[in-house]
Amino acid sequence: MSDISDIVLEARGISKSFAGVQALDQVSLILRRGRLTALLGENGAGKSTLMNILAGVFPPDEGTLFLDGQEVHFGNTREAQDGGIAMIFQELNLIPYLTVAENIFLGREPLNRLGLIDDMAMNHQAAALLKRLDLAVLPTTRVGSLRVGQQQVVEIMKALARNARIIIMDEPSSAISEHEIEVLFKIIADLKREGVAIAYITHKLDELTRIGDDATILRDGKLIGTAPLKDLPHDDIVRMMVGRDLKDLYQKSPVPVGEEVLRAEHLWLKNPKRAGDFMVSDISFQVHRGEVLGIFGLMGAGRTELFETLFGLHPNDSSGEVFIEATRVTASSPADAIRNGVALAPEDRKREGLALEMSVGENVSLASLNRVERFGLLDARTEHRHVSQAIDRFRVKTPSLRQTMRNLSGGNQQKVILAKWIATEPKVLLLDEPTRGIDINAKTEIYKFIGELTLGGLAVVMVSSELPEILAIADRVLVMCEGRKTGEFTRLEATQEKIMEAALPKTL
Repeated sequence: MSDISDIVLEARGISKSFAGVQALDQVSLILRRGRLTALLGENGAGKSTLMNILAGVFPPDEGTLFLDGQEVHFGNTREAQDGGIAMIFQELNLIPYLTVAENIFLGREPLNRLGLIDDMAMNHQAAALLKRLDLAVLPTTRVGSLRVGQQQVVEIMKALARNARIIIMDEPSSAISEHEIEVLFKIIADLKREGVAIAYITHKLDELTRIGDDATILRDGKLIGTAPLKDLPHDDIVRMMVGRDLKDLYQKSPVPVGEEVLRAEHLWLKNPKRAGDFMVSDISFQVHRGEVLGIFGLMGAGRTELFETLFGLHPNDSSGEVFIEATRVTASSPADAIRNGVALAPEDRKREGLALEMSVGENVSLASLNRVERFGLLDARTEHRHVSQAIDRFRVKTPSLRQTMRNLSGGNQQKVILAKWIATEPKVLLLDEPTRGIDINAKTEIYKFIGELTLGGLAVVMVSSELPEILAIADRVLVMCEGRKTGEFTRLEATQEKIMEAALPKTL
């Protein structure tokens, strides 16, 4: 067992909140020389927040960092890098039109006697790193021409070029091929032999048997446990990740399930960045009148992409058949989908769901202008009546229909989105993370609205990253992993453990 002298970086009692939401609550972590510590937990557990604090992206509200036993305070990422800490983000932080060498040494370029960038020296140093990591490309190759896996290796080179003693990897194997994963694991083994401490965020528990040494498990921003991986069976890790109490959460009342409203058969969606790969792979499902179908999956499972496919956002890259009330339909655009009776409340409400500089009333009527016009012109009286009914139905708190959308709270913005789409009189409502970023009272209101809508005969398909929410709201649960359907459970069959087991990748 490693002793205290192996500790390179220690975080004690770290807390962090954003806009009143507690992301981390008194979390501690130890990273040891030559060992890989896996940071595990569901979406929203606080893993990335903790790693961003270690990397100097933002400071903690409370708690202390110790580097080699000395207390440190990182004001920015450069100070963390100077301390020997490097982070490889899930969304790669590379500039595509620069070369491999230019990306590796960006901001730290070697200079000649005239104070100019020494391209020859930079390319020579990059070539040595390329050889060390077995990447067969020239240092003058533009990064934008590389595969995702090769770009991941370039990110690792950036860390090595800074002589990083601590490397944080956020889902490094989530978007690379089997061969590239093998290369990554070889690099990790070499780094450990050289004494580098590695923090590794992943949902792929099976790969940890090959590369992992220790595990730290977070849940809802709290530390649940830390132990050597050899002492943590797979089932114990899953239980630690999901063990939450459901008793205080709103429970949807049973609604008589009617006839089938939506049926999707063999849906596929190509990955625009990787030839031969798919973001949605052969998904089939159906949902009935009065039913809530919950869709659960971890980051990168393809849930949002499935909704976008149904809503006509990727007509050239998707295939499969969709039936609305037993009639086959096609959607080459969102306008087609709306005409077919499909509505989508997107995950990113501020960027994709609302026009923040327009009024509340204008936002509500945007998707149903055909219902408030006469002879091709807006009828102000009809629009006002149409909007007022929708606002009243969803109890939106606003001083006026002319209030700017940006000035409403997150919960009221979400209610406006629901009002907007219900105004189109849809047959099926797709809800992508409808309660993300809103307070508990607004969440409960949203749950009640969903119950009211299904009682009125609407079919609802809801994506959520929160297992208790899925179990409370859904009549059936469909589980996705890496673009595929990996499980389906009735309300009686579904448990947190079963759903999480189906959601975890099994790649090795």
